[in-house]
Amino acid sequence: MSSSGLTAREILPADGCRGALVGRVWRPDAAGPSVVAIRADSVGEARVVDITAAFPTVSDLCEARDPGTALRGAAGEDLGGLDAILANTPPDDRDPARPWLLAPVDLQALKAAGVTFATSMLERVIEERARGDLAAAAAIRAEVERLVGHDLRRLKPGSPEATALKAVLVAQGAWSQYLEVGIGPDAEIFTKAQPLSAVGCGADAGLHPDSRWNNPEPEVALAIASDQRIVGATLANDVNLRDFEGRSALLLGKAKDNNASCAVGPFLRLFDDTFGLDDVRRTTVTLEVSGTDGFRLEGTSPLAEISRDPEELAEALMGRTHNYPDGALLLLGTMFAPIQDRHGPGLGFTHAEGDRVVVASPELGSLVNRMRPCDACEPWTFGARALMRNLAARKIL
Repeated sequence: MSSSGLTAREILPADGCRGALVGRVWRPDAAGPSVVAIRADSVGEARVVDITAAFPTVSDLCEARDPGTALRGAAGEDLGGLDAILANTPPDDRDPARPWLLAPVDLQALKAAGVTFATSMLERVIEERARGDLAAAAAIRAEVERLVGHDLRRLKPGSPEATALKAVLVAQGAWSQYLEVGIGPDAEIFTKAQPLSAVGCGADAGLHPDSRWNNPEPEVALAIASDQRIVGATLANDVNLRDFEGRSALLLGKAKDNNASCAVGPFLRLFDDTFGLDDVRRTTVTLEVSGTDGFRLEGTSPLAEISRDPEELAEALMGRTHNYPDGALLLLGTMFAPIQDRHGPGLGFTHAEGDRVVVASPELGSLVNRMRPCDACEPWTFGARALMRNLAARKIL
């Protein structure tokens, strides 16, 4: 990805550095990652301050009693302006001797909630019926909408009304596993990727090279501490392979968890007096896809239209039966399932190599990535063992 146009002003929230923004950078001089605070200097420039001595991992910071206050109070080393570090992040232009931006989470489990918006729920049903065949989707879409209807946003999952609709659809032979988790009593929570494997803003995001039908999924992700406190939020792209998942729901792992297939960032905004869970509920996530072929796609995903409240999804993730001692990042799902024709009439949308994807919201900034085959993206080699050894060698642990 070229660094052209990728600036601090572009990726920061609308209120700049006013919020409690935490991120991670790779420090070549330390041969490892550092936790950083994004702070404005006296002239308003965004600076990157290494606070790893106070909080060795973002997971540690999220476990603090008040993470936002703890971040603001942490002293650290100024690594320079955000513009310079961001410009050095895209792999094509990177100077390996200078710092670059990483995903803003580390040891947290990377989890996702599926089928949380009515629009994307219907698209999952269409994938299932098409068995991953893109060419068959248009006719099936019309039939599914005839049977189920266009607007299920007012239907509360697990309610008596949802149960009654289920009975009707079962009688018509139209029930689906996606409708089960979309309007049934139990939310779908799955593992998106492994801790430390997410890529950040400016990095390449990965598509499985065998996929012929895929799409971005612009989402908000919640940072959740081990005691189930929701402590902040960020943006995510839950890259999805519609052909793999459509062939069989048992291929969900292959459809979702591939090298560089989980993009997160640009920063984690911790809750404080400038930003809280109600702001998450009110935000609208936007998507822009710009292809090297001149193709352009835009969409929106208002969180107000989510079927299950973010707190309800956090409770479904974590509790007596599910423990996450290092916390978790929970992607909340998307209502955006693009169907705009790109490669021919009736063929709908799928990515092309080199697509520039921008996931954005006013409160959380912009997450920018270039799409490439996952085997052409930078390989993930720095796992939990490497992190512990690196922090120990730096005498931080």
